[in-house]
Amino acid sequence: MENFRNYYDILEVAPNAPNTEIKQSFRRLARRYHPDLNPGDKGAEEKFKAINEAYEVLSDENRRSQYDQFSRFWQQSGFKRHGKTTVRRNGKTPSPDLDPKDYPDFNRFVEELLKRQEKARSAPRTSTRVNPKDPDAFRPGRTKTEYSVGRTAVKDRPRDVEARLTLPLEKAYRGGRERIRLEDGRSLEVDMPPGMLDGQKIRLKGQGIQGGNLYLKISIEPHPRFELQGPDIFCRVPVTPTEAVLGGMVEVPTLDGLVKMNVPSGVRSGQLLRLAQKGFPTENQGRGDQLVEIEVVIPKTITPEEKELYEKLRAIESFKPRREWVD
Repeated sequence: MENFRNYYDILEVAPNAPNTEIKQSFRRLARRYHPDLNPGDKGAEEKFKAINEAYEVLSDENRRSQYDQFSRFWQQSGFKRHGKTTVRRNGKTPSPDLDPKDYPDFNRFVEELLKRQEKARSAPRTSTRVNPKDPDAFRPGRTKTEYSVGRTAVKDRPRDVEARLTLPLEKAYRGGRERIRLEDGRSLEVDMPPGMLDGQKIRLKGQGIQGGNLYLKISIEPHPRFELQGPDIFCRVPVTPTEAVLGGMVEVPTLDGLVKMNVPSGVRSGQLLRLAQKGFPTENQGRGDQLVEIEVVIPKTITPEEKELYEKLRAIESFKPRREWVD
């Protein structure tokens, strides 16, 4: 089998890792390799794509089971065995509807796995997933606002359908009208409310199976600068040693753009400051706050003039943090 990729190694987790650990590792790695933080770095870009692909599979229980089945088949049989292989993980038997021996290479297996709709866990409902291989689906760094929702087989009676829609944090914050393109050819205009949260559902009445409803379950992409903590937004802001000592106005990024924040003199690295009403919208029509963690950054290189000034400062400075060590 060609091009096999170990998704657990890519996400730096063990094969028996719980979903919470997989999600935490995905967010950490996605922030590290996000293209916005690594401009022009092709290696980071490819790593970011691999991380997203791995999470798309391992974050879903059914896809993860089928991937585990494929992985075990690849490791143990070298693709020479015939018939299907059953693999148990956490005491569960994976769905056998994908037979590893039917695929000539790993890429084709993944494409088929990601295209397949989730099987219904109960008779009244059927779930669909966003198709990450659709070239029109949203990808980080692109401005396209069309999304692709998986297709579901039509039944005789109305049924509700659930699909996952992944949005960038800025889009979830602002809301607004979006065009969603379905794989059955339909294109829908949806009014997204501002302040959408991870896991929130939006109902599209009559857009499911045979007049049922379509529910869009919102998930929010990891952001390179911001982290959503309930209604509050968390971010880190680097400051120079001089800014930390003297204080003053410092530019801080927010979801509304850059704002000026007054940093007190003597601020410490790790100290939290608060920007009121710069977080996510709340149910009472208010807003959360933005929590700003100060990070004092030491320059790796300085000019000769700067070095001379630092040496003069060291000769006259009165602050002695190790004074108590002196007898």
